[in-house]
Amino acid sequence: MPGNRLDLNLLTVFITIYREGSLTRASEILHLTQPAVSHSLARLREQFDDALFRRQGNRMVPTPLAQRLASSVHPALSEIHSALNAFHEFTPEQQPRVFNIALRDVLEATFLPPLMQEMTQYPGIEVVSQRVPRREMEQQLAAGKLDFAVDVLLPVSDQTAHERLHEDRLVVVARRGSAIARQGMTLERYLAAGHVLVSSRAEGQGLEDFALSARGHRRRIALRCQHYFAACRVAAETDLLVTMPEAYADIIGQYLDVALLEPPEGMPEVDVHLYWHRQHEREPALNWFRERLHALKTPGGSGDQSQTAEEQTTGHQGAQQDH
Repeated sequence: MPGNRLDLNLLTVFITIYREGSLTRASEILHLTQPAVSHSLARLREQFDDALFRRQGNRMVPTPLAQRLASSVHPALSEIHSALNAFHEFTPEQQPRVFNIALRDVLEATFLPPLMQEMTQYPGIEVVSQRVPRREMEQQLAAGKLDFAVDVLLPVSDQTAHERLHEDRLVVVARRGSAIARQGMTLERYLAAGHVLVSSRAEGQGLEDFALSARGHRRRIALRCQHYFAACRVAAETDLLVTMPEAYADIIGQYLDVALLEPPEGMPEVDVHLYWHRQHEREPALNWFRERLHALKTPGGSGDQSQTAEEQTTGHQGAQQDH
């Protein structure tokens, strides 16, 4: 094991490989040649007497020692970089930067178009949208693998900061020309219909199910699937209904022959929050990007819209759901 001879630059290379899972990506981010990154990794392997990373497919997967090292080194490096960055403003026109943000597909549809309209004036800025399981969100924010996450209101630790971005409401998607679209929505018709629930889980209730249960009602789930677009394709060709956030439903309605209906009374609103780790709060680049996120104008209002209606139940239950 190394003593006090370890080069701080080597640790920066180590953390970048750990975060990106790729020597090529690490070299691009650090503005080094790939041989230089490989040489740094070889020095680290020699000093720690451990492989640190092993290739599995297209990714460099950390060893147990590398995982322990990253959990200790990354916070310390972040503090050093934050202290140094505090003396410099971030100039996106001159400083290339990759921003990693956790989004799900329902958020990407409303979030990314206005974001990238803003980012096109900064050719050096790259945005990477990732699908990250909720149970891993805080760990990846702390490790620097993620800069931000956008999600419904979740139970998080004190080390994870969050701010409300936007509130969306639920609507019901039905086949245009269906009986319920012609006659209008009532609670009785809603309960009599079959429904599509969007979720990555094989079981469990959605947000609207909790609202119905509170009033002593239960709806019939005919299909569970993983994506709203697929669910709405089903609704467009059957008499099944989809209850979903309005902002994304408005977009889907431009492509499918569906009607958007008012839901029964008592359906809750859906809050969307922006999450980041407190240890990065002093980094000018992240503060700049966070300001851009807050300034976005997306369909349905400023900020972002919600994801699956089921996902808001996580905030009610504290469940670890990965939709």
